[in-house]
Amino acid sequence: MLEMKPKTPAKKLHRIQRNTVSHWVGNGFPVRTLFSYSSLGSTISPFLLFDYAGPKEFPPTEKRLGVGEHPHRGFETVTIVYSGEVEHRDSSGGGGKIGPGDVQWMTAASGLVHDEFHSQNFARHGGIFEVVQLWVNLPAKDKMSPPRYQNILNDQIPFMILPNGQGSIRVIAGKYDDLIGPAMTFTPIHVWDLLLKNKKPFNLVVPDDRTALLAVLKGSVQINSSNTIRAAEVGVFDGTGDHISIESSKNATALLLCGEPINEPIAGSGPFVMNTQSEINQAIADYQSDKMGHVTS
Repeated sequence: MLEMKPKTPAKKLHRIQRNTVSHWVGNGFPVRTLFSYSSLGSTISPFLLFDYAGPKEFPPTEKRLGVGEHPHRGFETVTIVYSGEVEHRDSSGGGGKIGPGDVQWMTAASGLVHDEFHSQNFARHGGIFEVVQLWVNLPAKDKMSPPRYQNILNDQIPFMILPNGQGSIRVIAGKYDDLIGPAMTFTPIHVWDLLLKNKKPFNLVVPDDRTALLAVLKGSVQINSSNTIRAAEVGVFDGTGDHISIESSKNATALLLCGEPINEPIAGSGPFVMNTQSEINQAIADYQSDKMGHVTS
């Protein structure tokens, strides 16, 4: 395969987003929130939030580690496992276990309640736990759609070796070259899982006039002589341009997130993201009156 050739100038790096402060979600997820709509607003649309949990070593235990029942409405959560195992159950009947390389794409939409825990097997044996969770917004017309659950296993995700020894790419959602990701999305979204390891310049071709974010989990990626995106940092790019020009990379594990902005108001409160405050108030009332259901065994 030949390297895909860009047609317009490279997307410019707008800023590098980082957060060195971590917090616990429940007792199983030591999280750094690398970006959030609460501070970046529409700049990152259609994406809302990116939590990076780990890498952290957990000793063997018989305890249930994770977070219990909690609600969501108005968006989707995308959980990608790099190390460890996560078990999920929700009030719409969705659920499953995901391990290294697997992805859980949960559409909360009109609302559900779910829980997330380390798998019993992983908890008993212990080990390194490393997971990311991405929140993806839904357009107003889809926010009250029925919930949906997609359990996407590693062997269902198409994989390609990049040209000139640059590394590899897995297409979780969207398209890259001839690879089409298995995730069903409501708006045009690309989620690419990247291993980048070459010092040679490389153009990562992405759609023009779309939001583009490069989240580096490990290693580093140099965008130009003065800008290096390091571990647990996110490069936020301007929309204009059809590629990201990577000068070099050093054993980088990264996620490229690209999507068509949703040009609508955002109103959020905790686990609910809607378009107006009255819709948030209704979501809270519906949850409190048990209209979102409960997790059942």
